Amino acid sequence: MTRAVLALNAGSSSLKFALFAIEKGETAASPSHRIASGELEGIGSHPHFVAHDAGGRVLVDETWAPTADGANLDKAHLGPMATLMEWVGKQLGSVDLMAVGHRVVHGGPEFIAPVRITPDVLARLAALTPFAPLHQPGSLAPIRALLAQYPDLPQVACFDTGFHHTLPAVAQAQALPRDYAARGVRRYGFHGLSYEYIASALRERAPHLANGRTLVAHIGSGGSLCALQAGRSIDTTMGFSVLDGLVMGTRCGHLDPGVILYMLKEEGLGAAEIENILYHRSGLLGVSGVSADMRDLHAKAGTSAEVTQALDLFVYRFAQQAGGMMAALQGLDGLVFTAGIGEHDAIIRAAVCARMGWAGIRLDAAANAAHHEIISTADSAVEVRVIPTDEETTIRRHVLICLG
Repeated sequence: MTRAVLALNAGSSSLKFALFAIEKGETAASPSHRIASGELEGIGSHPHFVAHDAGGRVLVDETWAPTADGANLDKAHLGPMATLMEWVGKQLGSVDLMAVGHRVVHGGPEFIAPVRITPDVLARLAALTPFAPLHQPGSLAPIRALLAQYPDLPQVACFDTGFHHTLPAVAQAQALPRDYAARGVRRYGFHGLSYEYIASALRERAPHLANGRTLVAHIGSGGSLCALQAGRSIDTTMGFSVLDGLVMGTRCGHLDPGVILYMLKEEGLGAAEIENILYHRSGLLGVSGVSADMRDLHAKAGTSAEVTQALDLFVYRFAQQAGGMMAALQGLDGLVFTAGIGEHDAIIRAAVCARMGWAGIRLDAAANAAHHEIISTADSAVEVRVIPTDEETTIRRHVLICLG
């Protein structure tokens, strides 16, 4: 190992990371060599730091005393980031950390490729916060912490919206007065680092799907669908914000704007109250009244009409919006499930595929239950696969592209 790259995938109160060895002559296209990975959880409240090596052996598992920094994301990240970087330094010894790559949720209309972070770039990314008010600050807080602690360490922003810059103009457009488009109000799409990884995995594992029409379902606590044509995004279910599209853990997904007008005019709710409802109290949690966690809902299925309705709505909206993606693709050759629910929930995969049986999808029940990669039958008109995503590997690739 001659150098290393640290990939950071930040949420509002948690941060996943992966440390990669970079050998002499290695390029973005070279296979990745992961040294370690882990997560910082409870940032701003009860910080918990866990890491393991490439073989899964636990390297560190520490919890700090509760803090009171949660209201200030930048301040809350200072201590945890210092701890992480100290630990990384011990792992690397004399090996040079060449750069840190960050998942940044929103790149707006300007940032469609990875970019080295400067004070000017950081200011322009912060100006995009109104486009992603609950996610952009969490993306930028680790960047600011590292700038304060390691001002000379190269940092690279890698954008969740960037992969979708290939959407045709008609798929980007919103049917609003034209001046809104001039202000950047259009459909962007998200989960792009995940979709880019799946597109690259298909090129290696299933070239016939990589070159064809494939629907990728990134479904976890947040979720979206992406229509890939020859590996390029041509449509996706998330649009201007991460609220659009599928039913999610606590987010509403597709919603008639008239509901928001009703909340404003008839209920007298303010913007903050509506934001809280749509982001934190809706989705599976809102409909079931029980939980946003699919595992909890499966455990209670059949005992509660509300839980059953939440599960049914999740599957219905998935199949409904998958039909829209198929229309954009003008057919379908492959369906790929990824992310937490997509990779681990055989019940949801079976229910979704049953609803999409009209498209010729035939699921192999045994392969699905065993979480095999290929879970469709030999006579299925659509090949169905389960491929774990790896956004950190995409971030590593972006860092090497950006820094040459």
